[in-house]
Amino acid sequence: MAAIRIQEAASHRVDDIYRYTRDRWGTEQADRYISGLFEALDKIEPRGVTSRPIPAEFGVEGYFFRYQQHFIYWRNLSNGDIGIVTILHERMHQIDRLRADFDPR
Repeated sequence: MAAIRIQEAASHRVDDIYRYTRDRWGTEQADRYISGLFEALDKIEPRGVTSRPIPAEFGVEGYFFRYQQHFIYWRNLSNGDIGIVTILHERMHQIDRLRADFDPR
């Protein structure tokens, strides 16, 4: 079974999502949202979530799926693990942020 690897940009986004949700709706809701998010990540390999290829115009290779108000972007790593590249809110400008997170310089 492939391991889920949360890459740096995704890790920062999880922290941001938690803080925003906690500050807006409370700790209990933030805990529920993040727990649900990680449950969704665990379903990637057994195909428990429907992932689609990232559109070619984004200029990166990988897959994405939606979890509530966020899009989860991931790719297969060379060692067979799954790399969670980033997590973007539906209102974020996806192409620019995604390119930056897939190819951090």
